[in-house]
Amino acid sequence: MAGNGNGDGNGIGNGNGNGSSENIARDLKRRNNSSSSRMRCGMAWLFMMQLVVAAYGTLVLLLMMSTVDLSPNHVSPDQHTPWPFHIAQDTWRGIVRATKSNLNLNQELNAVKRNRNHGSMLLEEVSSSNLNVLSPQDVCEFEEISFEQKKSNDLKMRRMKQELYTEILRFQQRTQGCETLRELLRMPSNTRQAKVTVILNHFKRKTLCAQLEALLRQTLPFHSVWVMALGSPNEASLRAIVDSYNNSRIFFVASTFDFKYFGRFQLALQAEGADYVYIVDDDMIPGRRVLEIFAHAAGTDKYRNSVLGSIGRILPFRQKDFSFPSYRKFGAKEAGIYLPDPAYDIIADRVFQVDFLSSAWFLSTQLVKTLFIENPFTFATGEDLHLSYQVQKYRGGGSFVLPIEPNDKETWADSEHRLAYVSETTVIFKDVIEVRDKQWWQYMSRGYVTQWARMYPQQIDVLFYAHTLSEVADLAPLIIRYRNTPSRKAYVVVSGGSHCPCEQAAVMLGMPQTVCSERRFKFFDLGVGTTGVGAGGSDVPIVQEVYASMKGLISIHGPSAIVTVADLNSAVRDGLILAVGKDSSTVLIQLPRVSIPYVSWMVDIKPAALK
Repeated sequence: MAGNGNGDGNGIGNGNGNGSSENIARDLKRRNNSSSSRMRCGMAWLFMMQLVVAAYGTLVLLLMMSTVDLSPNHVSPDQHTPWPFHIAQDTWRGIVRATKSNLNLNQELNAVKRNRNHGSMLLEEVSSSNLNVLSPQDVCEFEEISFEQKKSNDLKMRRMKQELYTEILRFQQRTQGCETLRELLRMPSNTRQAKVTVILNHFKRKTLCAQLEALLRQTLPFHSVWVMALGSPNEASLRAIVDSYNNSRIFFVASTFDFKYFGRFQLALQAEGADYVYIVDDDMIPGRRVLEIFAHAAGTDKYRNSVLGSIGRILPFRQKDFSFPSYRKFGAKEAGIYLPDPAYDIIADRVFQVDFLSSAWFLSTQLVKTLFIENPFTFATGEDLHLSYQVQKYRGGGSFVLPIEPNDKETWADSEHRLAYVSETTVIFKDVIEVRDKQWWQYMSRGYVTQWARMYPQQIDVLFYAHTLSEVADLAPLIIRYRNTPSRKAYVVVSGGSHCPCEQAAVMLGMPQTVCSERRFKFFDLGVGTTGVGAGGSDVPIVQEVYASMKGLISIHGPSAIVTVADLNSAVRDGLILAVGKDSSTVLIQLPRVSIPYVSWMVDIKPAALK
């Protein structure tokens, strides 16, 4: 028993001792192998880190070196380029762009600071990391108006202006109706969901933020807003303001060239996707219901083909000496009126037709094209008058100031009317007044029917039409006979331009050359071929020009007859026939040239007998 026990014990004890030694050896070997593996991994990791650091350092050097051009245009296809170059060019290109973007924005902010006037709120110092998160509060500027709304103390002028306004309003109410705002909004309209692109024209004023805030509050949301800065010295600050709003519907359009007054309308030609454009000067801050009201009115049958606004003018009336004064003549009732005019307590509480609109224009995108049918009288001023003239002449549409609720500024398109008073350049610059006087008289001579002409239609005996100087010479005996007969009233219309220069025609009839430009009914120059309509040599534009102008002149003067030669240019004849129309009280008389010396008896018979 004991032997077995010892044997078993010894056997077991010896066997276990040998097994433990082998296990320890194997453990040590595994530990050595594991340590070697970890060391190799650590060395590999350290090598990779060194490689990354070296690559990063090389990349930074490439980015910082001013002599290195990363543009692919400066690397030839067969030129060997190192891999860091390609990383900088491709993978890290975004870093370069972001850096440039931040630098450009920083430059713009510095420009904004330089452009700020003394006393304006300066931009806070903004770190480079925050340049892309500017808010309107950081960059907005606001116009300060240091005067109260002007009120005239001239009782005589107040009475004259109010009398003229009342006279015109009563005429319009009697002939076409003038709705209040409530009546206008009750009229059927098909533009409840109209898309309106708003074009804000800015130069120096600090009203952009006020305008954008007003537009963002509109009851009819705008389709898009285009902020224009054409030749503006404040381009950088205006751009910063637009960027600060971070609105995908608000765009900034800038140019170093100043396209002046017609530029905004040229831009409006490209308002694709919009039903209407609302072109707004920097002196207009609209109430929150303005887009809704204008879009509703434009969708009615009555005002569908019209230009709508909130400020307008009535051109001069004829004076007692049969001449027309300047539209800026002070102290004269005949000079017309400006509407609305708080200085004389004249408000626009009813729809009011005017001769042209100022400061803002709401019209269909299709109607914008009408502005460019004829060449403007000048590009220096007068886009407002040219638009109304063209829309009436070629589209038969009018220009209307829409009504407001006097006690609700949310319906006012110029909620701060004092801005409009300050911005009227025609008050400041005399040469602008002279140019605009020439402009509106030329348009009236070419058939523009003003409010005076509508209220006081004339009735004359004859309008003589001559398309060439030879026709003037042949018609001269009859023209002179009519003009020398006290009981007869006859005016002369010439085609003008290269066809029949007005000054030469006047001299042939024994009149001074000034008769072509003085604001008095005697001689009318249509300027056929000079307006741009007749470019290309086709007869169709001549028909259009003659028809559109003569139709207006017939409406203004109501001649019993239009007298011309029988062998008239066929295109001109077609235009005259269209202007006279089938139901007109005017008759077209075409005289053979050889018979003209023998028809002087026409002067002695009653005009009605000529029909």
